[in-house]
Amino acid sequence: MSPVSFIDEPVYGWSAGRKRPWLLEQLNQLTRNHLERCTDYRRLMDSVEGGRHAQTLADLYPLSVRLFKQNRLLSIDDDEVFRVLTSSGTTSQQVSRIYLDRETAALQSKALVKIMQPWLGRQRLPMLIIDHPGVITERSSFSARGAGIQGMMVFGRRPVYALNADLSPNWGAIDEFVESHRGQPILLFGFTFMVWQLLQALNEEGRSLALHDGVLVHSGGWKKLQDQAVDNATFKARSQHLFGVDRVHNFYGMVEQVGSVFVECERGHLHTPLFADLLIRDAQTGNLKPNGETGIIEVLSVLPRSYPGHVLLTEDRGRILGEDDCACGRMGKYFEVLGRVPRAEVRGCSDTVEPSKAEEY
Repeated sequence: MSPVSFIDEPVYGWSAGRKRPWLLEQLNQLTRNHLERCTDYRRLMDSVEGGRHAQTLADLYPLSVRLFKQNRLLSIDDDEVFRVLTSSGTTSQQVSRIYLDRETAALQSKALVKIMQPWLGRQRLPMLIIDHPGVITERSSFSARGAGIQGMMVFGRRPVYALNADLSPNWGAIDEFVESHRGQPILLFGFTFMVWQLLQALNEEGRSLALHDGVLVHSGGWKKLQDQAVDNATFKARSQHLFGVDRVHNFYGMVEQVGSVFVECERGHLHTPLFADLLIRDAQTGNLKPNGETGIIEVLSVLPRSYPGHVLLTEDRGRILGEDDCACGRMGKYFEVLGRVPRAEVRGCSDTVEPSKAEEY
């Protein structure tokens, strides 16, 4: 199946027996392509046993996501770089840099549309973005937040930003949006902690938005919220009460695999789409964990073509809850994320690739 034709397939419609051999073939092909085009990736694979042609998904050799903070990894020439995505980070923390050519960027966009349509429908909805407009001002290089907003904007129309540049609520813009779209289906999108801050502001002001036909889509780390004893159930309840939305969907994703997002269903489970999958590995041995047991999340995706990000070991903990039998009716694995891995437990291949001496693009 060509890189484009799988986009036309049902995104949650393939059982494991059909999906696994196809996914393995695609990922083995990507491994061969990246070995040919990316010197650092080839050096890394030369330093490990096996992994060049896997017999199962578990045999594919994962790169630690930390590698993208320490190395310039790309499988295209510099003049083919269309966009550079950066992960979130602070001045004391390295950020990932992901290099996209036009083909990979277009494929990621098409995949994201395919994944989100079952949740949002085909009609573009009036959109309230819970962020400020400056986050996507720089078009040549996007942060994780900017890339996420840009990707989600294809599902919205006439977007309105709910926050000022200092991240305070823009009450005038919010009130005008609510009044203009009262009684209509609308889309709210933001990163989880930003959404929670707006919910807190609404609560403190004694306000609510009454967007009863709306859907809230959010994503991002939960660490800051967990520090405040806010779990997913609390977040949903507060969102439904203060925003008035009927539906709230979290999704799990990362800048290192933009486009391959895992959306939360009505039963509260995150789902793998057709062109991505997920494994759980033991933090110490690297062995696969059976369903129901907690370990480090490994993500697989057929989308990364301009950089070797098709098999990645994350720094997140999670567990697979089942496969092809979620009560929501969607096929594929379903799982939950349980937080970040303690730094000392992360076992990856970060130290086996020499940092690139080339200047950053």
